[in-house]
Amino acid sequence: MTKENLKNKAIQLRKNGNSYSEILKYIPVAKSTLSLWLRSVNLSKRQKQTLTLKKLQAAWRGGEAKKINRIKKSKKIIEQAKMEIGKITDRDAWLAGIMLYWAEGSKQKETNVSAPVKFSNSDPIMLSFFIMWLKKYLKVSDNELVFEMFIHENHKEKKIDFINYWSKILDYPVSKFDRIYYKRHNLKTKRKNIGENYHGQLAIMVKRSTNLNRRIIGWIEGFNQ
Repeated sequence: MTKENLKNKAIQLRKNGNSYSEILKYIPVAKSTLSLWLRSVNLSKRQKQTLTLKKLQAAWRGGEAKKINRIKKSKKIIEQAKMEIGKITDRDAWLAGIMLYWAEGSKQKETNVSAPVKFSNSDPIMLSFFIMWLKKYLKVSDNELVFEMFIHENHKEKKIDFINYWSKILDYPVSKFDRIYYKRHNLKTKRKNIGENYHGQLAIMVKRSTNLNRRIIGWIEGFNQ
C-alpha cells in the first residue's frame, strides 16, 4: 500500500471516530506522521465525545490494571514476610505481649503508683491477643477482666450493635460490656476506623492488678537493660 493510500485510510479511520492508538494498529507509521496527516480532519461533536469516552475508558482500564498489579505485588510481599516469621515460641509470644503493653498499656505515674493493668485499642486481633496473653502469662481469670467501651457521641444509637460486635469477636457475654463512655465527636478526626469500620474503642482492665502492672513494667525495664 502506497503512502498516499495509507494517509487516505488513516483519514477515513479518523473520520469514523477512531483514536490515534486504534489507527496505528492498522497504519504502520510514526505517531508524528499520523498527527501531521490528521491535523486538518475536523470531527463532529459526537465523534469528539466518542473519543473522549474512549480516552476515559482507556485511563480507567490502565488504572485498574495498575491496581491489580499493586494488589498482587502486595500479597506476594506479605506472604513472603509471613514465611520469614516462622514458628512462634512461647517466649516470642510473651515478649510480644510485653512490647504491646509498652506501646498501648497504662503505666504507673508519680501521681498514681497504684495503676491497674489496662490496655486500650480498637483492633480486635490485638485485643484478642492481649486477652490470651493475660490469661496465659499472668494467669488472669475471666472474672478478673473488666471491659470498658468508649464511643463517639454521634454513634450513641449504635451502642447495642457495638456491644454485640465485641461480644462476638472476643467471645464474652454481652453482660461483660456494661461500662460505656461517650467521647465528644471530632469532625476533623484523622482516625481510619470510621464508617462501617468503626466499633468504638475497647479498654481491657484487670481488677486489683496493681502488682501485676508493676510486674509488667519490670519486664519492660528488664528488656531495655
